[in-house]
Formats: sequence, C-alpha cells, structure tokens
Amino acid sequence: MKNILFAFVLIGLSVSAFAQSGPPAGDAKVGEFYGQDVSAKAIKKAISPDELNKELKSTPKIAKTSVKGKVTGVCPKKGCWVSLATDSGDTFFVKMKDYAFFVPTALEGKTVVLEGSAESKTTSVKELQHYAEDAKKSQAEIDAIKEPKTETRFLASAIKVVE
Repeated sequence: MKNILFAFVLIGLSVSAFAQSGPPAGDAKVGEFYGQDVSAKAIKKAISPDELNKELKSTPKIAKTSVKGKVTGVCPKKGCWVSLATDSGDTFFVKMKDYAFFVPTALEGKTVVLEGSAESKTTSVKELQHYAEDAKKSQAEIDAIKEPKTETRFLASAIKVVE
C-alpha cells in the first residue's frame, strides 16, 4: 500500500513540475533566445516571411531555413505559438518544434530570427477556432471561422530576438 501511495505522490509531483500555467516571464531583450540559440550564419541568411512563401510555391516543404520578421502575436495561454507580420498583411504562423519551449508575451512587437522548417498546410476550421480561442478572440470571431485556411506553417527549433 505504501508503494502505491508513494507512486501516486511521485506522479503528482512530476505532472505539476512540467505543467505550465502561462507563458514564461521575461522581457524578450535583444540577444535572448528560446529553444536553441540561432547561429550568426542563420541570422545573416534569414529571409522574410514573404520570400519564404514564394519559395514554398515551388516546393511543398523546406527542411531547414531561417526567417526574420516582426512578432505580431504570442499565445497568451502558454507562449506556445507566435505570429509574424508579412508585407502582404497576412500573418505567418509559428509553432515550437516538439512543444519543447515557450516564449514570453513580451516578444510581441520584437523582431526575431527563427530557425526551423516550413511547409504550406491547410488548417482545419476546428484548429483555427482553437487558435482563435487561445488568442482570446470573442465568441463571435470564433464562430465566424467557417472555412479551412491554406497557409505557411513554420516549426521553430530556435527563436532569437534581434531588434
């Protein structure tokens, strides 16, 4: 009986140690990075989200690339996704590879370089509504999402604040 009780206590402590109640704290200052550090070479070679979108028209997936852009949104629940501005006014959606790291909401408005992979993907209505809910959109805005959306998806292994 003691062993069973001890096992439940260990499981409870493990779960609470890994649970995250919100985005990490931090000011997202220039030079700070999340996930892995972004190499100087990747920073120098970084392209804009619009350039990446053009590349994805000729190939459905790019295994390793770096992109530079201004953060327009951060998941307010956990910091598990960000969006970047594009020249065309669309958003460029970024998730963290393997859900391995999170970013502070202070990243919004900062210019970052991302390292990772990209692909053109169609996102279901259900998933779009989930992201809208995470972003604390109104119920009317969530209910207005009725069509899937084909967009560029970026899976970041590293994010570094550069401006």
